[in-house]
Amino acid sequence: MDENFDVVVVGCGVAGLSAAVSAAQRGLNVCVLERATRDERGGQSRYTEAYLRMKSLDEVSDDFEEHLAENGSRYTDPDLMAEMTLDRASWSQITGALGIADAEVLSTFAAQVPSAVEWLRGMGVRFDFLPTQFLTSSQPRLLPVGGGEAMVETLAAQAEALGVTFHYECTARDLIFDTQGAVAGISAWKRNAGRRRYAGAVVLASGGFEGNPEMLAQYLGPRAVYLRPVCKGGYYNRGEGIAMALRAGAAPCGEFGSYHAEPVDPRSGVSEPSVFVFPYGILVNKHGHRFTDEAPGTVDAWYERVTRQIYEQDEGIAYVILDQRVKDIPNYRLAIRTDQPAIEASSLDALAGKLGMPADALATTVAAYNAACRDGHYDPLVTDGLSTLGVEPRKSNWALPLDRAPYFAYPIISANVFTFGGLKVDAAARVLNTDGAPVPGLYAAGETVGMYYGNYTGATSVLKGIVFGKLAGETIGNRQ
Repeated sequence: MDENFDVVVVGCGVAGLSAAVSAAQRGLNVCVLERATRDERGGQSRYTEAYLRMKSLDEVSDDFEEHLAENGSRYTDPDLMAEMTLDRASWSQITGALGIADAEVLSTFAAQVPSAVEWLRGMGVRFDFLPTQFLTSSQPRLLPVGGGEAMVETLAAQAEALGVTFHYECTARDLIFDTQGAVAGISAWKRNAGRRRYAGAVVLASGGFEGNPEMLAQYLGPRAVYLRPVCKGGYYNRGEGIAMALRAGAAPCGEFGSYHAEPVDPRSGVSEPSVFVFPYGILVNKHGHRFTDEAPGTVDAWYERVTRQIYEQDEGIAYVILDQRVKDIPNYRLAIRTDQPAIEASSLDALAGKLGMPADALATTVAAYNAACRDGHYDPLVTDGLSTLGVEPRKSNWALPLDRAPYFAYPIISANVFTFGGLKVDAAARVLNTDGAPVPGLYAAGETVGMYYGNYTGATSVLKGIVFGKLAGETIGNRQ
C-alpha cells in the first residue's frame, strides 16, 4: 500500500464528510478521496439548497417513515415481506438480499435524523424555515442557512481540524481485498501521481451515476440522452463506487432504472434552474399538445411525477404556457429559478412561432383548455379544486383561462438530480452482499446507498447522506 489509514472515504459531499468527521472524532486516522479540486469539492452537496423533511429541529415530518416505505419497493413477494417482519437472524438468504431498504434501516434513518442535525449544529451549522421555491407545499422543509455549501465547508473544516487527510483530483477505481475476503483498501488514480493504493476500511460516498452516460444508457435506457445533471456537481458522480461494490458481490438496492426528476430550463447553466410555475399555466409538447394534469396537487408533492411526463415527450422537452394572470400570484418569481428570460409574444400565433411549434395546434389546445375552465373560487396558494371540465387531460387545480396577453413560456426538461439505484446497507451503514451478509470492511452512505423506487420522498436525500455517513464512522470506530 502507498498510504495506510484506518478509514478511506470515497467522496467529499455531506455523506463522505459526515463519515470522515464521525470516524475522526473517534480517534481514527482518516483520508478522503475526492475527484474534484479543493475549490470544487462537495459534489452535488455543494450546490443543493439541502431541503430537510423536518417539522422542527428535533422532529422529522409526520409521514417520514411511511412515505419512504411507500416509495421503497414495488411488487415484492408478500411471503418475503412477511418474513422481513421477523428477527433478521431468521431471514432466508433471498430476503436478506432483497433490493429494498428494510424496516430497520428506515426506522433507524428516521430516529437518527434529530441527533445528526444537532451534531451539525454543534459544529456551527445554522438551520431555519426559510422561503422555498414551492408556492404550495404539503410538508414543512427545514434548511441549513447557506445551503449545502455551508454544510460542506463546515464539515470539511471540522475534518481538517481533526487531522483528516484529503486527496483531491483523486478518483477511486477499485476495492482491494485481503486474503480473508475483507475490504482492505482502495485502488485509485491521482492526477500527477498515477495509480495509488490506500489501505483502510472503505466508506463509499461517491454519489450515484447521473454523470455517467454509459451507466445511464445501461440502466435508464436510450432516452437518458435527454437528461442532464441538475447542477455541475452532478457531473462528478460517475458511479464508480456503486460499480466496484457490485463487481465485488454487493447487493443492489433501489430502482436502477429511475432517478429523481426536477423540471429545469435547458437554456440555463446555473445550478438547479428550476421552473415550478407550471401549475398556473398549461404544459404542451413540441407539437403544441397538452399531455398531463399540470396541477394534481401541491407542487412539492407532485412535481416529480409531472416532470416524468415531460421526459416522456418527444425529445424530452415541453413548454409551460402562461399569461399575465400569473403575475397576480404573490411572490410568483420564487417558483422560477432560471436565469434565462421568458419567451414572450403578443399573441399565441407569435408565441408558437418563437417556440417552433405549429401555431394552429397551440391555438386549438388553448381554446379547448379555456372552454373547459369553470367559474369558481381561485386561490393560488392552496389546492383550490378549481378544475377543468370536459377536456383531457384534466387540470385539477388553478384552472384559469389563458386569455390575458402578452403570453409567455419557458422550456422545461427533466434534470437528473440523482439516480435511485445503489447499494444495500444495514442499519449500521454496512454494505451487504448478495447473500444478505455484511461485506467486511465496506460501508456506504448518501446516494451510493439505494433506497427509492418510483417517486422520491422529497427532502430526504441530504439527510440520508448525513445520517448514514455519521453511522458509518460510528460503526467503524466501535469495531476498532
